[in-house]
Amino acid sequence: MLFISTLGNVGAIWIALAALLLIISGFRRSGLAVSFALLIDFVTVNLILKPLVGRDRPCDLSVPEDMLLACLSDHSFPSGHTAAAFAAATALFLCHKKAGLFALCLAFLMGFSRLYLFVHYPSDVIAGALLGIVFGFVGYHLAFKRHKKAPIR
Repeated sequence: MLFISTLGNVGAIWIALAALLLIISGFRRSGLAVSFALLIDFVTVNLILKPLVGRDRPCDLSVPEDMLLACLSDHSFPSGHTAAAFAAATALFLCHKKAGLFALCLAFLMGFSRLYLFVHYPSDVIAGALLGIVFGFVGYHLAFKRHKKAPIR
């Protein structure tokens, strides 16, 4: 769980995915969709919602002896790891079903890892997943629907 959670630190795996898609000819719009989704996610979750809600993390209230991850200094609601994971995975799923299914499974595991590691409440992860799905749809529509050119599946 620690490894899966670490993959989502600063959105690194999802940013790398977006960059890779932007570089590969034929996948650039998919990369754009993932990039838009991640940008909307970052602004909404990290710059607006977390400071606005200001919810403490579960580990701020009670720290288990065997905690695997140090308690983080930012706010808990919504889960940024989960939101970014579902934003990127949803955008990818809308572009490429098979790769998107794999990414959605990873996003689910990433959200679960945040609960397992005791750094989020279930409502943080659920809200992050729902917001991420919305951001994924928005990113996809910004990249494809404006140009009326959907990807070949």
